[in-house]
Amino acid sequence: MPRFRLTLEYDGAGFAGWQVQPGGLRTVQGVLGAALERIAGHPCRPVGASRTDAGVHAEGQLASVDLETALDAERLLRGLNGVLPRDLAVVAASEVGPEFHARWAARSKLYRYRIWNGASPSPLRAAWTHRVFTPLDLPAMRDAAARLLGSHDFRSFQAARPAPGATVRTLTRVDVEGETRGEVRIWVEGDAFLRHMVRILAGTLVEVGIGRRDPEAIPALLAARDRSRAGPTAPARGLCLVQVDCAEGRFSQPRPGLPIQRP
Repeated sequence: MPRFRLTLEYDGAGFAGWQVQPGGLRTVQGVLGAALERIAGHPCRPVGASRTDAGVHAEGQLASVDLETALDAERLLRGLNGVLPRDLAVVAASEVGPEFHARWAARSKLYRYRIWNGASPSPLRAAWTHRVFTPLDLPAMRDAAARLLGSHDFRSFQAARPAPGATVRTLTRVDVEGETRGEVRIWVEGDAFLRHMVRILAGTLVEVGIGRRDPEAIPALLAARDRSRAGPTAPARGLCLVQVDCAEGRFSQPRPGLPIQRP
């Protein structure tokens, strides 16, 4: 049975996250699976590289699926986009070997968190940004961001109800771009993420930006391994999965110590 690699873009506002859930909630995995079944004529369960949470968007979510079809990748892409709803699209498709698995092949993921820091609301940005009224101190946020780089125990930056497993992660990029009284973008790239980790990082950096937290306190916050010490979980609407990078040697089995959870 052929296996396909799909790159997806979606507006997360209308989805209860990536993963199929009980109770009939609308999810990206469920809607994509239904579209694949409609084309292939048999049940399909696509696998995602990142189990994005409810309300989180994606420009480059990666998925893999086994599909009994005579369609090549190009015709599959066109067929899927012909039946998918307007808030979900396949932007690239290719046929891959049976060893490829979207979740375990992912070596790094890049997220962007968007903040609107304007003095007035921006209705056109409201669905994809978190509004912060107080002017942000971007140099202080960049100072704090630099202290998050590298391998650390990010237990302070995980959801209050964490999943079991290791909490050490490696961040290779934490950048703060933009301008005060305009749009501010926080870029975070790493090997894997704890549940809500990127949104808690964003909420903590915002506290630095409005003067509630000192950048020099970041190392002590990491060392505390205590969720109550970090900032709030920023709203999901500001977060977008931009890109998933895969290893050349494609994994079909999980890599020890790196459970992929929802950021």
